Amino acid sequence: MPSILIVGNVTKDVYLRLDNRVNNFETDQNGIKWLDLSFDNSHFNYYSRVSIYGGASISLEVLSRFGLNASISGTPATFLDGQFIAKDIHTTYRYILCQDENTSHLEPSEEVYTSWQVPTINPDWIYLDSSAVISPKLASELLDYLNLSRNTKLALFVGRHANQNTSHIKDLIARADLIINSVPLEEKHDNNIYIGKSCIEYQGRKVDWTLSNKRDILTRLSIHLTIAASMLGALALGKSTDDALLLARANAENSKLSSTLNLSTLEKNIAGEYYRIQNTNERKEKVSEIEITAQKLMAPGKGILAADESGGSIHKKFESMNIPDDEQHRRDYRNIFFTTPDIEKYVSGIILFDETARQTADNGKKFVEYIRDLGIIPGIKVDQGLVNFENSDEKYTQGLDGLPERLKDYYDMGARFAKWRAAFEITDNSPSDAAIKKNCEILADYARDCQAANIVPIVEPEVVYDGDYPIKKNIDYTSKILDQLFDELTRKQINLAGCILKVNMVLAGKRQEKQSTPAEVGQATAKVLKEHVPQELAGVVFLSGGQSVTQATENLHEVIKNGPFPWTVTFSYARALQDPALQAWQGDNTNADSARQAFRERLIANTNALKVD
Repeated sequence: MPSILIVGNVTKDVYLRLDNRVNNFETDQNGIKWLDLSFDNSHFNYYSRVSIYGGASISLEVLSRFGLNASISGTPATFLDGQFIAKDIHTTYRYILCQDENTSHLEPSEEVYTSWQVPTINPDWIYLDSSAVISPKLASELLDYLNLSRNTKLALFVGRHANQNTSHIKDLIARADLIINSVPLEEKHDNNIYIGKSCIEYQGRKVDWTLSNKRDILTRLSIHLTIAASMLGALALGKSTDDALLLARANAENSKLSSTLNLSTLEKNIAGEYYRIQNTNERKEKVSEIEITAQKLMAPGKGILAADESGGSIHKKFESMNIPDDEQHRRDYRNIFFTTPDIEKYVSGIILFDETARQTADNGKKFVEYIRDLGIIPGIKVDQGLVNFENSDEKYTQGLDGLPERLKDYYDMGARFAKWRAAFEITDNSPSDAAIKKNCEILADYARDCQAANIVPIVEPEVVYDGDYPIKKNIDYTSKILDQLFDELTRKQINLAGCILKVNMVLAGKRQEKQSTPAEVGQATAKVLKEHVPQELAGVVFLSGGQSVTQATENLHEVIKNGPFPWTVTFSYARALQDPALQAWQGDNTNADSARQAFRERLIANTNALKVD
């Protein structure tokens, strides 16, 4: 576990809640009379007095709660069993004056320079937090030590020293591996964390934060210390930039006057929050449009309805139930789903078939417009089905010819995302490397054409469930396909922040004697995704792929339980949402309300499955 030596001052912060009433002389909870303070001929009294350790003790607490081996240089202070132990250490008192939501603080007129003691064991990091009062002597001793301990990294929260024109501060900044500041610096640095009044920025990424819901008043100095230590702790543990930002944000917004949060609690807190990450680098307008669309599609707590069955698929459904397969019945069938009450509460996007996109709702509006008016994003299936490779039973997906023109037409109609499916059957001899590579190349070409048209691509490489294979084979092939897919997407310079993966769950084939339990599916699927899907991706959605209605929901919930993930994870089901409605409808519109109710029940069940127990 990484070790971090904190260099800073421990303070004793005394919070005084002020009141401007004069003729009221009560005592606080400690039996102390109200203190009468005068400012500009106005009198204030405190009616609540709370003392906590601050300064470097906050950094020690945060880093310790992250599971790191942390200590404060030159002091015997420790953080043990949830408590800061400060026996026999010198502290500086600060008085924090709180009135309503405003705070100010009184500090001693003479600064206490920060002590430094050469460690007996070289730490992985030395962290000068913002409580440190850095003398030229301290800076010199630190730099001498770092010159000898080359593997020790330096993190510097410049704090009060920001933009000081002093050589010893400049020397520390030049040596620092990580610089943290809460006011803009005169010079930019590559590895710089900026903590603003309402945002945290690092390496071109940004999250907003707020204290509007806090019940305890904390000074910004304390909150900034919490954010800075959270960022350092996350990065020291090897967390990604986005993880670090979200963990710091969660700690700032949810910590209390008396304590911060531990790492496991924070990780649960940030599950599903990745859509809040912003990219601060300038990009072309069309790129930002697809990123915004992708973020909306991956809104936490909602799924994407796949109402895009091809003519052949819907023909089989209708034929099995003696429903006439004509345009009117197909329209009426899709109309059931789109007119289900409150569908917008559960669905962020709907994938349409070309025929449906051109059909009209009951109110006379085109389905695309009707869906958009509900606040749901219309999408479109653009692949044109599977065909065999020459002299092979393996298949690839066709439809690239004329795709740019079709995408322009769909965009003008109102579609803002698209879907393309590639299918892989597991047998003794397939899928072959050649089939995997060719299908992934086609998916990347499709994604490139979509993004050029300002349309978000959903790339769907499906390992077909209808087979006789153990879960281990599914793990191996899904991993291999995902690696190949993201290699091709990277090669074609696809903006992953504006791209969504639709993928199979990892489970044994439908004809395998030993079927996978939901727990096995959840663990295996989560592991494959975490190891083979880039963090930059906008999101992951699952196809139901022939699973039963309840099986798809139970397996989805088990996957979610194995989070958190660096992207939103949700469902994009067709049959697992629609089959109960089809059974209720039977092709008879007098049953439409019963069908809508059956559909709504499946929406509720699957959105509930997205919640962590």
